[in-house]
Amino acid sequence: MELINTPIQGVFVLKPNLFKDDRGYFYESYNQKTFEKLGISDHFVQDNQSCSQKNVIRGLHFQKPPFAQAKLVRVVQGAILDIAVDIRKDSPTFGKYYAVELTSENHLQLYIPIGFAHGFAVLEDHTIVQYKCSEFYNKEYEGTILYNDPIINIDWHIENPILAAKDMQGLDFNTFISPF
Repeated sequence: MELINTPIQGVFVLKPNLFKDDRGYFYESYNQKTFEKLGISDHFVQDNQSCSQKNVIRGLHFQKPPFAQAKLVRVVQGAILDIAVDIRKDSPTFGKYYAVELTSENHLQLYIPIGFAHGFAVLEDHTIVQYKCSEFYNKEYEGTILYNDPIINIDWHIENPILAAKDMQGLDFNTFISPF
């Protein structure tokens, strides 16, 4: 497994070792010992999976303490533009985001530590996203930042997004008070 640093401290792209032969391929998507050697020691307690059509945007979501979550995101089928927004008040990259394309072809994963809002744009129909979380989901501690906030200014690569009501009613970053 190769750990690739990003411009935002604590956010990493992970590239697994892929073993291919005439039958197909195999790779280890998660191994606790390997991740600990790479400096990622989160204990993941919940796996989530979503299937979405092209042009769906999910996010920007986060869990407030004490239910804050680190996430490990990958695509099983299709492609997404995955987004991590730094919402750590004292971070030099507060309000900045990192974007990476995760696909079933490139097998990349994105590690997002606690203190980030997360979202993704679906680039292909029937895209299946799987992600691990370091804490259990708690609806009362969920937060949402407006996906198209002009201060964050994310280029989602989608012109007419399909959104859930809660994502259209997220908090403006200008008035957002970070719990981190």
